[in-house]
Amino acid sequence: MSNKAFNRIHLIVLDSVGIGEAPDAAAFGDTGADTIGHIAEAVGGLDMPNMERLGLANIVPVKGLTPAAQPAAYYGKLQEASVGKDTMTGHWEIMGLNIDTPFKVYPEGFPQELIQQLEERTGRKVIGNKPASGTEILDELGKEHMETGAIIVYTSADPVLQIAAHEEIVPLEELYKICEIARELTLSPEFLVGRVIARPFLGEEGAFKRTSNRHDYALKPFDRTVMNELKDIQKDVIAIGKINDIYNGEGVTKALRTKDNMDGMDKLVQVAGEDFNGLSFLNLVDFDALYGHRRDPKGYAEALEAFDRRLPEVLERMTEDDLLIITADHGNDPTFPGTDHTREYVPLLAFSPRFNGGQELALGKTFADIGATIADNFSAPMPKFGNSILTKLN
Repeated sequence: MSNKAFNRIHLIVLDSVGIGEAPDAAAFGDTGADTIGHIAEAVGGLDMPNMERLGLANIVPVKGLTPAAQPAAYYGKLQEASVGKDTMTGHWEIMGLNIDTPFKVYPEGFPQELIQQLEERTGRKVIGNKPASGTEILDELGKEHMETGAIIVYTSADPVLQIAAHEEIVPLEELYKICEIARELTLSPEFLVGRVIARPFLGEEGAFKRTSNRHDYALKPFDRTVMNELKDIQKDVIAIGKINDIYNGEGVTKALRTKDNMDGMDKLVQVAGEDFNGLSFLNLVDFDALYGHRRDPKGYAEALEAFDRRLPEVLERMTEDDLLIITADHGNDPTFPGTDHTREYVPLLAFSPRFNGGQELALGKTFADIGATIADNFSAPMPKFGNSILTKLN
């Protein structure tokens, strides 16, 4: 292989697919966490031949997978340097930031002062105000919401404030305005949350279903990311799935919304077949939202295997001028108690058709190594954190 730069880099974040407890897991209450390992054990082994060929089982043992004798990708793992274990912290670190002040979480619900301000500003009462599963709280409070018009406010183990409303009771435009007000209220250090999320739903009691009209209101990253630097040098930055929301549009040149993991893969396959120069950046959220938080190892395993079956469609559209990076943003071990994320290492797989096989990479001490590698490849200004591994990929 020559050392010439790649024209296109495809970055896939398998949301919450951790690969074993981080050295500081105990400080987060996550001793023994191992998202992919425990999933594989729970279902009697995973069937992921394409990830196996790339070298996933060369990073860590995974029941059902065999380490590749000649892995097709460079493989390793990354350790999170920032102080959180949420989606925004993980993603912002991937793009070169180091978060040393954690976002706030609300395991007992939000302060009454905040709820009162939200009610006064929106003219609607609040019900809920507690940690909850997004589907269970609809079963619990959906009927009351439809009868009273009160909005359902809830949170999770993430630093998020979620607002659910039936689209026929609270029109989407109004729900989005309510969320904008909540975003404004939670910008203060007193209440600081990472995201406010609109959670519209439809249906009747006993059959409520969230719609695809979700909208995230995120904080703007506190500093420039690698995405900003790429955009400034006229490179494409194509955000697929919730990437645009996570970075609040910063550094994005094109945003594609997705409905689920398979739609995300559809969009990536589409983008991989297009002519662009820069970064495509996909988050596959179902692993986390549908299976990790809901503690469903069987569903999680099926989703991992479904992703694996789609992977060849991406690989087939890659040329020697393309690089594919697969990683994660935190763990969410579905065999653990509670519904929280878990502090874990994340996988790092780097593949290009130009590679003549891969080999093990040294442990990365920050997710920002990915952003540094991308910046290095496109000769963009380097982030303050992270070390490029570009020269290792040869």
